[in-house]
Order: sequence, then C-alpha cells, then structure tokens
Amino acid sequence: MGHQTSRHLGATIHADGVNFMVWAPFAKSVSLALSVEFDWALHPMESDGKGYWLIENIKAQPGQSYKYRITAQDDTILERNDPYARQLTDSDNGASVIIDPTYDWGAAEDFKAADHETAIIYEMHVGTFNRPDASTQGTFYTAIEKLDYLSSLGVNYVELMPVTSMATSHGWGYAPNYIFSVENTYGGRRGLLDFVKACHEKGIGVILDVVYNHFFPETDLWQFDGWSENNRGGIYFYNDERGDTPWGGRPDYGRPEVRQFILDNITLWLAEYNIDGLRLDSTIYTRNTEGNNDDHTHDIPEAWTLLAEINDLARKINPNALMIAEDNSSNAGLTAPTTEGGAGFTAQWEVGFPSTLRDALGVNTIRSLEGISYEISHTFNGSPTDRITYSDSHDTAANGSARLNELTSPDNAVSSTARKAELLANAISLTSPGIPMLLQGTEFTQKGSFNDWQMLDWELTGKFAGIVLAHQHLIQLRKNVYGNAAGLLSAQTDIFHKDAANNVLGYRRWDKGGVNDDIIIIANFSDTHFEDYQITLPVGGTWVVRFNSSWKGYSPEFSETSIHQLTTDKNNTITIPITGHQFLMLGKHSD
Repeated sequence: MGHQTSRHLGATIHADGVNFMVWAPFAKSVSLALSVEFDWALHPMESDGKGYWLIENIKAQPGQSYKYRITAQDDTILERNDPYARQLTDSDNGASVIIDPTYDWGAAEDFKAADHETAIIYEMHVGTFNRPDASTQGTFYTAIEKLDYLSSLGVNYVELMPVTSMATSHGWGYAPNYIFSVENTYGGRRGLLDFVKACHEKGIGVILDVVYNHFFPETDLWQFDGWSENNRGGIYFYNDERGDTPWGGRPDYGRPEVRQFILDNITLWLAEYNIDGLRLDSTIYTRNTEGNNDDHTHDIPEAWTLLAEINDLARKINPNALMIAEDNSSNAGLTAPTTEGGAGFTAQWEVGFPSTLRDALGVNTIRSLEGISYEISHTFNGSPTDRITYSDSHDTAANGSARLNELTSPDNAVSSTARKAELLANAISLTSPGIPMLLQGTEFTQKGSFNDWQMLDWELTGKFAGIVLAHQHLIQLRKNVYGNAAGLLSAQTDIFHKDAANNVLGYRRWDKGGVNDDIIIIANFSDTHFEDYQITLPVGGTWVVRFNSSWKGYSPEFSETSIHQLTTDKNNTITIPITGHQFLMLGKHSD
C-alpha cells in the first residue's frame, strides 16, 4: 500500500494469479470462497502464526466474487467479506469483488491542486447531483456533467461527502460498512476514478470525507473472526467502554493491525484514487470517548498519535494534500505541526462560524455582532489557511434546522430578503481568513433543508443567475485573480467598526498594505437602509468599490446604492448610503 511492504492485505493481482491475505488472529481456520460458475470453490488458507491467513497464486480474474469462510474457536462458521475489498457486488448482502488495479489517468496524472491560500471548497453529496428529469439518485457521472458549471463558478476543490459502501446503499454516507469499497449506486470504483479524473481535467481538486471515529455496527468487521470480549466488537474495536459512540463501535486505535487498516485506507485514497485531500469526520469523537475537548479523563492518547501518523503519511504521499479535521472543539493542537506535538491537519472546520452569522442576522434568539466579530478575525495558529469558514454545511442545514435562506425568510426562501442575507453571509465567509467552503446550492438559493434524497434544483441557476454571478465575483476577489485584493490572502484582520445599535460591522484585511492590497469590508446585518452612514476607516486615502452586493446586476429587485469611488476626509471618515443586508468591499486605490 505504498507506506508498508510487509503485508499486502486483500486481493492482490500479479502475473501468476491472485494472492489473498486476511487478518483473523482468533480463527481456527480460514478458507477462500471463490465464485466459479454460480458456485463457490473453497481454497484453504494458511496461517503465518501471527494472526494472518494467506493463499497465493489463485487463478482468478477481475470481476470474480469472493468471500472468506472463517471457522471460529467454537466451530461456528462465519461468512465474511474482505475488509480490504475494493468493490462489493452489493453494499448490504453482497460479496467482495476482485478489481483490475490499472487505470489510465492520461494528462490528469500530473495534476496539482490549487495552493491552499487560494482554495475555494464546494461541499457536495453525489447522490443529489441528478438530472432534472431523472427519478433516481445522482451518480459520479451525473455529477461530472456539472463540473463545467463548478469551474465557471470558480471553485477549485470539491468536497465529497462519504462515498464508501454504506448501509442501505443510500444516506449521508457517515455510516460506512466497508471503507475500502466505493458505493455501487454512485458508480462504484470506476465511477469515482472517472470523477476524479474529470475534476482534475477541469482544474478542480477532490477532497473526500472519511469516517474513522466509528464503524457501522451491522458490518462484517463486528466480531470478524468470532472473538470478542464483553460481547463487544472483537478484533477491530475497543472491547470496553471506549468502544461506545453514538453511531457505532469505535475502532481500537491502540491495536497495530487496526492502525494499519486505517493508514492503508488513507493510502488508498491519496495514491490509488489521486484524491487531493481528506476531511476526517468528528475527530473529537476519535480522540475523546465523550466528544469533550475539556474532559481529559476520557482522552484516547493513541488516537491523537494516529491522527498525527495519518497527516504525516498523507504528506509523504502528496505534500500538497489538504487535510481537514471536523472536531467541534476549536483545539489549536489539531493544526499544529506533528513535530510540535500537534495532529498536523492543514485546517479544521470553524464550527462556530455559521451560528454566529445567524446571530448577526437575527435568525437566532438574540441578535449580536460579538460572535461573528470574533470569528472573522480568529485563526488557530496564526495561519490564513488553518480553518474552514462557511455559512452552511450539511450539518447546519439539517438536523432539525434548515438552510440559512430558509431560516431568514421561512415563508419564501428565495425572496429578495433571503437572497440578500445569504449573499451577505457567504461574502463574510469568503472574505475572512481561512479556506472558504460553500454548501452545494447556496450560491443559487437552494430551498429547504439538506437531505440525501432531495435533488438540487438546477433551474434556480438560471432564475437567479445574478446571485450566481455575485458568487463568481466574490470568488475571483478571494483568489486575487486580478491582483487587486491581495489582503484577502493574508491572516491579518482588524475589526475597526462595530455598531451594535444598527448592526453594522467594518473590518480591514491586508497583507503588506497599500494599493491593491488593503481591503475594507462594510457589512450591514440589519434590513434597515441608512442614507448617510458615517464610518471612520483605519487607513485614509482614495478607495474604489470592488464589490457591492446591492448592485441591480445581481438582482433587479435589489435597492442599489450607487457608490464607485470614495476619498476619506482629514479624519479618515467617509459618509455613504447603506441598504439592508448589504456587503460592500472597498479596495485601496491611492493614498
């Protein structure tokens, strides 16, 4: 698997046939069951005396199915799929499949994803990327059809919610049952390879969500070879209270073979599928049994060291790998270097960001600018790329809640008010230090809550083409495409104006400062129009409007404020009209 050579688990094709190896340390015996003409041919496997069973040079072909027949210590016969199976005939009750490991990447072989400083992520669920006239869920191939749109939007990474084989063959993907196999209903192994290749050909990197904090309980991993303690999960799991999570059994991170299982999976995605980064789900539940960052009595020390190993391995394979933690704790150690005792992630989700945006917009019970003021200027370790900023994710737009535009205007989620508020929220995310992420559909005002069965309403991209255009413009500025917004690539931020009475916020972004560098943001979180709003800037001079969310080109329904160029007075003060839910970006033109 690239980082280790002593054991090649699963089915390995070579010139003389296929080798099979499986870890089953408490099995009395193990046989390979190979499908041959609608029947199963049994081939006894040999133990190496160290817990592994193997058989070599079996005459088999890609596409053939197989399983392992395990005799437990109590003589119970267990039919098990290969934990390393690259493909299954069916996610629920199918068999493992021998795969052809070759794939022609063509020119995409040399693809290098965007630098993290200019990364823009689009979070997507493959199953919701359907054609408007289709009745079945989306696949990798229907998602490929939307890559031109995503490229024109300006995103340079897509983040796939989990695509490994999952219980019932549908869902969000966070209940994986075989972490090496790709879900058949999405297009399977070949579909994912084709999707990654197509993304790379369009200049888009691919980040994959992976789940290591638990394994789905109704899987062949559970009591895999018949052994367990306390009637718990057996060899792949903790067999005491550490094995408990809200979603299934927690893997035993202290067991070398389980650590190898997870590290091999990391290698699979980055080396075999050429994935450009990974987002690890709920790392707080990986490293703490209670999911509590401050309760160190429930820490799992070997989990922290495994996270560091994962990131060291990822960068050994791909130095540019974008590794993301979803932790819910704001622990700076997650993005600290492994050489300094940290976990070594590139970034972690800034989980407070969407909630504080809702506070500022008055969606939550108490309207407040305090939270978003902190979130706009916060970083974990002083890096402009050590966090992911977002107004919505699959979590915030579901779980009993809804998308931000739906909450802003419950009776009409595509109203002018909803569109202005959502555009403002996304603009804040795109102009704060960090790596910005957009939830699928937020750029065209998708309605309702996130779920895995409601297809994206692509007709809204035409109906609200102006809102899509606004996001294109914001993304271009965030990436400094035209060399006039360099300050957005820095970590330096100053909240210089906080008008709690009127819900207006001002902040400065800059790198070295000066022309085409300094950026001033003025954000009105209220729906009130101010004809002559006075604000003192931290830097004087002449400023030009880089982005004005009230522009009628974004919507003829918007109340446009006509501002093009401004010069501060001797006190560095300007007086401007501001309309409700307006986001205004000024760029330094001259001193």
